[in-house]
Formats: sequence, structure tokens, C-alpha cells
Amino acid sequence: MASFFGFGQSAEIQIELNEVESRKTIEYKSSEEEPKENRIPLYYDGETVAGKVHIKLKKQGSKLDHKGIRIEFIGQIEMSYERGNPQEFTSLIRELAPVGDLTTNKSFDFEFVNVEKPFETYSGANVMLRYFLRVTIVKSLSDTVKEQDIQVHTLAHYPELNNSIRMEVGIEDCLHIEFEYNKSKYHLKDVIVGKIYFILVRIKIKHMEIQIIKRETTGTGPSTYNESETIAKYEIMDGAPVRGESIPIRLFLSGYELTPTLREINKKFSVRYFLNLVLIDEEDRRYFKQQEITLFRKAEKRGATHAHAMNSATIRHADREASPAS
Repeated sequence: MASFFGFGQSAEIQIELNEVESRKTIEYKSSEEEPKENRIPLYYDGETVAGKVHIKLKKQGSKLDHKGIRIEFIGQIEMSYERGNPQEFTSLIRELAPVGDLTTNKSFDFEFVNVEKPFETYSGANVMLRYFLRVTIVKSLSDTVKEQDIQVHTLAHYPELNNSIRMEVGIEDCLHIEFEYNKSKYHLKDVIVGKIYFILVRIKIKHMEIQIIKRETTGTGPSTYNESETIAKYEIMDGAPVRGESIPIRLFLSGYELTPTLREINKKFSVRYFLNLVLIDEEDRRYFKQQEITLFRKAEKRGATHAHAMNSATIRHADREASPAS
């Protein structure tokens, strides 16, 4: 009867991943409610996830009866409006031990070979996509469970053809501005290079800036919800331009917290990025023009750490996956 009241044998579970010392880690905050930041090991699509599970009995010499021990590799998406009801898109199970008992500390090897990780880890305003290992000691009354997150990055190659962006901002007989950016697809450490041309200026502009806008879209149909966030503001000009002037743009992306563009991830959510050109006149009226850009995580050169994970099977051809801007 002692175990019924919680005085029986219990155990502590530890998950040890292989090569964790040499593997790159990413700073990761699990949720807004739990702001503690951790360093999480990084994996790529197609990489094997392997290691050991250590089970340490809290009362040496006392027996722990169980109905099996298992480890799962899980990929799931949780929406803010479905809190507590995440949807799994990947679920693999390995049995570590059949029904029985433990009388001493025990370790188990595990391996998920060439496991598919189709989406990038993402934590946003209204959605979280995570991958994790879950070890469960199945018991009669209350299971003992331990989870270990991993971080996943998806890599992309884009073709050499990368069209530039040309647009106009105009108010009839008052303002005519042309601007261009050197390309429409940028990797996360790239530089946006462009130029602004003033063709006609008959209003008094006092300020101009470029913003990077991140738009997270969740749900479908009438339940679609958009959350926009200004990731960066870059001042182009302070003062009044005159006709015929041109102003260069050079915006370095590496200083900002950006993710790749994510389109229709498991038909649950999307993350898109826009360049927003903003003009403010002396009466504080605002004029703006938006243009969508595509961001991607550039595949590293072979020879880098874990380059074996970056073969043709694991690199997403993002030009084929990306849909046209709407």
C-alpha cells in the first residue's frame, strides 16, 4: 500500500545525445511563459538522431515495476488557439524495455536512422513547431516522462537567376519615386542592396525608411489570423530630397532575428517577409509601398561541421517549393 500513497520506487530519466559536444547548438526559448533560454543541439533533415537513455533509481535496492520503457521522436505543431492539443506530423517509437522491473540503474541505446525532419523549428506569436525526444516509463498509476528538445534547420539552394525588384511610389502631380532592390530572394546573412530615384518631388518629405515586416498567418478560411511584426527599421533619408537625386540602400540582414520564409507548413501556418518603404512628409502623413521578399537558410559548403547532412536529399530546393507572391 505504501506505493499507492506515493512512497514507492521512482526514477530520474536523462537523455544523452551522441556527438552533442561537437554539434552546433542554438539558443532556444521554449515559450513566453517559460522565458528561460537553453542551448539546444542542431540537426538537419535526414540526419540520424541517436544517443543513450539513463534511468537512475531514486531508492537504491528498491524495485521499480514497469509496463515497458519507450522512446519517441516527435515533430508537432501547436497553435495558440488549440493550446494543449498539438498536432503531430512525425511520430517514431522505439521500445527500450519490455514489461518487467528495474533493481539497479540502467542505460539504453537508441537510434532513429536518417529521420525525416521536413520543417524548420519555429516559435512565433501564435504557433510553435518543435521536435523532441520523449522517454516514458509506463507504470500502473502514473507514468514517468522526460522530454528533450532538438533544433532543426532546413537548408535551401536557389538558382542563379534571381530577379531584381523594381517598383514605383506615386501621388499624381505631387510625387514620383522609383526604387529597386538587387534581387528578390535573400539568404539570412545576405545584404539587401538597392537605390531610390526621385523623379518628381512636389511635397515636403522629411523622413524615409525601409522596414522589414514579418507576417505570420495561422488558420484557414474565416478563421485565418495574421500577426505582423516590424523586425527592422533602416533610415534611408532625413531631410527633403530634390528631383534627380538618388539614394543608395545597403541593409545587412545578419543583425536581425529572421527565419526562412515558411509557406503553408503542414497546411497550418505561413511566415512571410516584406520590405516596406515608408515616406513621412512635414505634416506627418505617411506613404508606403510593400514588396514581398523570400528569405532562405543557405546551405553551407561541404567540409563544414555535419556537412554529411547537407547532401542532395536533405537540401530543400526552395525555388520549387516557393509559391508566387500574392
